[in-house]
Amino acid sequence: MAQSVWGYDSDNGPEHWHENYPMAKGDKQSPIEINSKDVRHDSSLAPWHASYDPGAAKTILNNGRTCRVVFDDTFDRSVLRGGPLTGAYRLRQLHLHWGSSDDHGSEHVIDGVKYAAELHMVHWNPKHGNFAGALKQPDGVAVVGVFLKVGKTPKPEMKRILEEIDNIKTKGKEAPFQHFDPSILFPKSRDYWTYHGSFTTPPCEECITWILLREPIEVSSDQMAKLRSLSKNGENEPVNPLVDNWRPPQPVKGRIVRASFK
Repeated sequence: MAQSVWGYDSDNGPEHWHENYPMAKGDKQSPIEINSKDVRHDSSLAPWHASYDPGAAKTILNNGRTCRVVFDDTFDRSVLRGGPLTGAYRLRQLHLHWGSSDDHGSEHVIDGVKYAAELHMVHWNPKHGNFAGALKQPDGVAVVGVFLKVGKTPKPEMKRILEEIDNIKTKGKEAPFQHFDPSILFPKSRDYWTYHGSFTTPPCEECITWILLREPIEVSSDQMAKLRSLSKNGENEPVNPLVDNWRPPQPVKGRIVRASFK
């Protein structure tokens, strides 16, 4: 497996990542399965707040592994603070993980439940200088995870992202994506679980404070189908649908998951 070609297929998928990225076998890997019976309610956990500038949105792209929206993070214009965090973390990008059908696709699993997709909003701690520096620190990155569950009503908030899918059908395609407020993707409830983990993609750095929102947002089956219409192939290559870009749960290894709610 060449360094650059990790993916989600049987020959280069999650079970092979550790061959080139030994951190993938670390003690604080993500995602994990969360079992309510093992969760510790922590009344000292503060509410979290996001103040996002819609003008910070820049582009949307298909990198062959996910659909990603990139934000300007050169200064504190879109930040996350509160919750388990100290200081303000800057929003850098958001991306999704999804399945080949509506009954799976999320990376984290809650009491055995898999959702259709999982949205990750990736923020970094500017006290470490830059994003690369933050990746080397245990408090370097904060990711807000939002579950997508299939229901009857399409989520109007997901519409903006899905409208662009046709412009980024194949790997390497990028389109302008301006004036977007990602906070519309948050559910009503602010309840969350938090634990210390890693990126769910190589090199799987263990620098993440996870804030996983308890309440999923709802999307329609059609909206999920739209996401699955992306391809992991380049423009002039045989069609290869981009689906099942999720990493299965990793060993918890003694970590404690805390909840902001009872």
